Amino acid sequence: MASSKMISRKMIKLLSPTPPSLRCHKLSFMDHINFHLHSPYAFFYPKIPQNYSSKISQILENSLSKVLSFYYPLAGKINNNYTYVDCNDTGAEYLNVRIDCPMSQIINDPYNDAVGVVFPQDLPWSSSWNRSPLVVQLSHFDCGGIAVSACTSHTIFDGHSLSKFINDWASTARNMDFKPSPQFNASTFFPLPSETNLSSTLPTTHPSKRHVSRMYNFSSSNLTRLKDMVTKESHVKNPTRIEVASALVHKCGVTMSMEKSGMFKPTLMTHAMNLRPPIPLNTMGNAVCIILTTTVTEDEVKLPNFVAKLQKDKQQLRDKLKDMKKDMMPLYTLELGKNAMNIIEKDTHDVYVCSGMTNTGLHKIDFGWGEPVRVTLATSNKNNFIFMDEQSGDGLNVLITLTKDYMLKFQSNKELLEFASPVVESTK
Repeated sequence: MASSKMISRKMIKLLSPTPPSLRCHKLSFMDHINFHLHSPYAFFYPKIPQNYSSKISQILENSLSKVLSFYYPLAGKINNNYTYVDCNDTGAEYLNVRIDCPMSQIINDPYNDAVGVVFPQDLPWSSSWNRSPLVVQLSHFDCGGIAVSACTSHTIFDGHSLSKFINDWASTARNMDFKPSPQFNASTFFPLPSETNLSSTLPTTHPSKRHVSRMYNFSSSNLTRLKDMVTKESHVKNPTRIEVASALVHKCGVTMSMEKSGMFKPTLMTHAMNLRPPIPLNTMGNAVCIILTTTVTEDEVKLPNFVAKLQKDKQQLRDKLKDMKKDMMPLYTLELGKNAMNIIEKDTHDVYVCSGMTNTGLHKIDFGWGEPVRVTLATSNKNNFIFMDEQSGDGLNVLITLTKDYMLKFQSNKELLEFASPVVESTK
């Protein structure tokens, strides 16, 4: 197993200090109820041009310093009841480490868990209260390749905000004259009501050592095959690639569960829906609602039927949100989260959690030395499916996290392997 050695640790200060008028960043109700943990993303670059190799860290540090002047809450401190960020310019934590193996050993490992070495120890998916809202790690491999990881506080950022920040950081690294335009005004759309029970948050659990993850790729051609299969056997129209891919991994999960228990168990699958629009695209913070899709019979698990149910649930949520006042959306999201938690606690359903980081540009993040060969996250909770754009083409990568015993059954599922294949990269 690879190990890391710390080269340096420092706080990256803002190039321009935060004005006193922005010192207190009010968190929105949606921020307050969200998961108070660090979301961990990593970007792997196997080939570093010779003219960059000696100055990579300086490029990252200088560009991070500038971009933090625009994303100033990431350099502050979240207060202990998650109602505001003290934007005191403490800075972002920056670690420089050396990994004692070639990159190929990490990204060609059958299990994604090996990537944990490029993150600060014990930080991914952990509490974001007593640590910097942003922790960056630059990892140097024996082969000369590098990984850049960023753990950002989910209290301040959802996936959309994180992707905007990473894209703006990379743009700044390539051109120091670039000027990002984030708006930290989510609290004007989702204000914290004065009568709020400040202990109300979305329920969360933490990853276990019993959980493992693998990444699978759905090629563009296989996604087209899945879409054709779904539309020919139903009245479903224009299914998206995430709809058909999530329907397939859901079906494989049900098959795995039935093989283990000998009987069908109802399911609940959740999807995250971005609320931008109607919220402006440059609004930073949390602006996500939850789609809940259930099945109570084996027939509902069939791909055409499940995609039809998912599309219906998505449209019903859109219709409900369309006429809803924006300040009521967080309460509705909290209600949906609690409904899901009640199902989990009663153990009446197998629960699967889906999230998508597609169409964000994260698969092409270029700090100046080219695009990454792999973009991934640290291992998360069981029955978790995270969809991302593949590095080339219009396919999908999905990071699947299950318990170890379930993964052994899941990874040999013939229907899964008909449409998806384990991701292994070449670093040559």
